[in-house]
Amino acid sequence: MTVMEGLRIRNYRSLRDIAMGRIGTDGALRDAAPLTPLTVLIGKNGVGKNALFDALGFIADCMETDLETVCNARNRGGYDALVSSGVDQPIGIAVHYRESGNGSALTYELSVGKDPATGRAIVLSERLSGSAASGGDSAGSRSFLQLERGKGTVYTGDDAVGGDEALTRTVEFDPHKSALVSLAEQFSEYPRIARFKKYVQSWYFSGFTPEAARRASQGGEQTHLNPTGDNIGNVIQYMERAHPVLFRKILVDVATEVPGIGTVEPHRDPVTDTLHLLFKDRGFARPFTQEQMSDGTLKMFGYFLLLNDPEPAPLVCIREPENGLYLKLLETLANEFKAHATGREGSPQIFITTHHPYLVDVFDPEDVWILEKGRDGFSTISKAADYEDVKDLAAGGFPLGELWYKDFFDPR
Repeated sequence: MTVMEGLRIRNYRSLRDIAMGRIGTDGALRDAAPLTPLTVLIGKNGVGKNALFDALGFIADCMETDLETVCNARNRGGYDALVSSGVDQPIGIAVHYRESGNGSALTYELSVGKDPATGRAIVLSERLSGSAASGGDSAGSRSFLQLERGKGTVYTGDDAVGGDEALTRTVEFDPHKSALVSLAEQFSEYPRIARFKKYVQSWYFSGFTPEAARRASQGGEQTHLNPTGDNIGNVIQYMERAHPVLFRKILVDVATEVPGIGTVEPHRDPVTDTLHLLFKDRGFARPFTQEQMSDGTLKMFGYFLLLNDPEPAPLVCIREPENGLYLKLLETLANEFKAHATGREGSPQIFITTHHPYLVDVFDPEDVWILEKGRDGFSTISKAADYEDVKDLAAGGFPLGELWYKDFFDPR
């Protein structure tokens, strides 16, 4: 499965210039340690955790539609609200990733500005470059896309080499949207571009809410959990039929970890054709529906279902998963994240934000990134493993969340 090894964001809200992991086109970051399969973002309120997730969502939305629509989607408020305050420079986002199978390392870079003539957001530059050699990086890179305001060159095939005129095409696209929207449709000619677009479109941004999960859905199987969880009954119906062994394991795990829960079964109303979940509590003779279950029980069940997806998204982003959960369940949930974000083929890469030290206790210093806001109002980012005393104490058995609470990093 394709995995993100690095991310750089410039001039996006409070993220004036932050970098995480390895960026193949940046000499200072080319040899940096790549992101781990599990990335945990911590920090005070308002330091940019949500902005970082939204920047990833911005890239994903750019694969679907024009920039003006993207800038105004999801309550972003338009380009002027997104670009860092007082900065006369464009928004820039770079994603360094490694493809599954062949191990190719590539970097996608997007620069977005404002057309002074029309006031609309446009692509100032767009680039996809990297190495086709297994284990290689972007030094001596092969170029697959190089555009300035929609004009430039694109290289065909998987084996394109920068400077190979036989494989070069001069192209021109509407600068008001990413060229990948059109190019990716021609998979045979631009396979790497098509694979990158598919990878980004597959990112999952969880917005699970118990209120949505409580709604009875129409009957019918669905293979993946929606971001809000409003199709949880449909997914259970699919899992029960297509993956009965895995589904039973999920039920056993939930029943083991959540006090009182015995079994969970889908039930279709024969009159309305709506789908309900029946939770059988060991202390009651009659089952409960999802409308009657607690927020925490529904959230834990939803997370177990999401993490055990037989064909998971390559990147799963979850904001503050601890909300609404009993504090003694946090260790269980954190261990579930670690158990599924293994870096092995077929396992997802997981990004989470959290404010809870009990959740952080389970993670390693290499996984945890701290966002802080400077006096200028812009965010900075560092890794817990970069603090030598923190790294040594964690290696000696001190829980990382406890070190965080005691101000060894991210001080109050």
